[in-house]
Amino acid sequence: MNRMMAIVEREMRKFFRSPVLMIMSMMLPLVQLVILGNAFGGKITGARVGVVDYDHGPKAIEVREDFNAVAANIKTFTTVNYDNEIQAREDVRTGRLDAAVIIPAQFSRRVYSQDAPKLGLVVDNSDQFMSSSLESEMQSLVDALNAPVVQPRLVNSVALETVELYPYVAYMKYLLSGSIALAMYVSVMIGGGMLYIDDKARGVHEGYLVTPISGLELVMGLNIAGAIKAVLAGISLTVIGSLMAGLGAIFHPMQDLQLLSVIVVTSIAFNGMMFLMMVRVDDPLVPRAMFGVLNTLLFFPSGAIYPIAAFPHWLRAIAIVDPFTYAIHGLQAALLKDGGFPAIGSDLLFLSVFGIGTLLIATPLFKRTL
Repeated sequence: MNRMMAIVEREMRKFFRSPVLMIMSMMLPLVQLVILGNAFGGKITGARVGVVDYDHGPKAIEVREDFNAVAANIKTFTTVNYDNEIQAREDVRTGRLDAAVIIPAQFSRRVYSQDAPKLGLVVDNSDQFMSSSLESEMQSLVDALNAPVVQPRLVNSVALETVELYPYVAYMKYLLSGSIALAMYVSVMIGGGMLYIDDKARGVHEGYLVTPISGLELVMGLNIAGAIKAVLAGISLTVIGSLMAGLGAIFHPMQDLQLLSVIVVTSIAFNGMMFLMMVRVDDPLVPRAMFGVLNTLLFFPSGAIYPIAAFPHWLRAIAIVDPFTYAIHGLQAALLKDGGFPAIGSDLLFLSVFGIGTLLIATPLFKRTL
C-alpha cells in the first residue's frame, strides 16, 4: 500500500505543479458549454418573412394583424411587404428572406364561403431548423384562424393536454452533463494517457522497474491518481457549470451525493478504458492522434448533443457500450430530474463493472520489462 500511495503522491504532485494543465483540461468543456449552450436549442427570433397580399380583403387584413402580433410579442419573425410572388420566391432562394407567405386573390371570399381557402408558405428547407420553426408558427396561426368565433357548447373534437414534469430546461442545462463528462475525459486523456506515455518515453518507468513495486501496485497507483484528477475536474465543472446554467442542484445535499457517485464511477470507467488502450503503447504521438478520434467516437453517440432515439441502429449499438452514454444519463438524472438513486442505479452499475473490468484486463497486459 505504501508503494502504491507513493506513486499516487508523485502523480498528484506533478499534476498540481502544472496549473496550466489543470486549467486547459477544463477549458474545452467550458468553452463548449458556453458556445454550444447558447448557439443551439434557442428559439428562432428576428426571421424575415415576405408577405405577398393579392387579396387585401378583411380576412387578409386579419392574417396580417396576426403577423404583427407575432412580431411585437414573441418576435419569431418580422414581415416585409412584397408586390409579387416571383420576387419573394427569388429573395427566399438567395437568402434575403427566410420565408414568404402568399395570400391568394379571393382568399377572404373563399373563407366566408368555406370554399377551401389556402395560404401559401415558401420556405428554404436547406435549413431544417429555421423552416420547421416557421412552419410550426404558421400552423399555429392557421389553427387560430380556423377556430370558431363562438365555441360550441358540446366539444366533439379530441384535445391533447400536455403536462410537463419539469420547468423549462434551457439547452445549456441539457448540455451541462455532457460538458462534465467531457472535462473528465480530457483530464483522463491529458493527465492520464498522455502523461503515462510521456513518462514511459522519458524513462520514468525504468526507475519503477528496478524497485520491488509489483505490476498491480503500479497499475493501481497510476489509475488511482488518474481517477483523483478526473474527480477534481468533474467536481469543478459541476460547480462552475451549474452556476453558469442557473441550476440549483449543487445546493441540495442528496443531489450532491448522487452527482459525486456518478463522477467517481465515471472517473474509474474512463481511467480503466484509457489505461487499457495505452498499456502497450510506446509512441508519445499515439495518444495525441487518438484524442480527436476517441472524442468523436465516444462523445457524440452518447446523447450529450442529440437524443439517442434519433440515431440509426449502428450508431445506437455504439451508444450501448459507450461509457459516456451512462455517465451523461446519470448526470442528467441527478442534475435535471432529481430522480434519486433508483434513476442512476443502472448507470452506476455499468460504469463500475466497465471500470473494474478494463482494469482487470489491463493489469496482466502491463509489461514489467524494459
